[in-house]
Amino acid sequence: MKILSTRIHGVMDYFMGIILIASPWLFGFATGGAEMVIPIVLGVGALLYSIFTDYELGLVRSIPMRTHLMLDVVSGIFLAASPWLFGFSDVVSTPHLVLGILEIGAGLMTSRIPTGCRTC
Repeated sequence: MKILSTRIHGVMDYFMGIILIASPWLFGFATGGAEMVIPIVLGVGALLYSIFTDYELGLVRSIPMRTHLMLDVVSGIFLAASPWLFGFSDVVSTPHLVLGILEIGAGLMTSRIPTGCRTC
């Protein structure tokens, strides 16, 4: 059994999307470079695939939860590694690393079956 329900994960998804988009301004790295663009793009992506996920907080419900969780883990790995992949670790790395690890953890600790799902 996983620690997080899909309902809790859904709340975290929308919150994480907003935090990722706002992070350059919240953490002071709104410089226009890759360090700024990457979390914004990943945040918009997280909001979009959350809207389309087949779980309690999805609006369109066309992406399976298993796919959603895989996207979370892959985007978390990319976010955490991005300061070194794109060479801006000397400018900023902590927000990318911490938020990336949180995304990976959420993806790995969430149930794949939405609460109350009778056909899953």
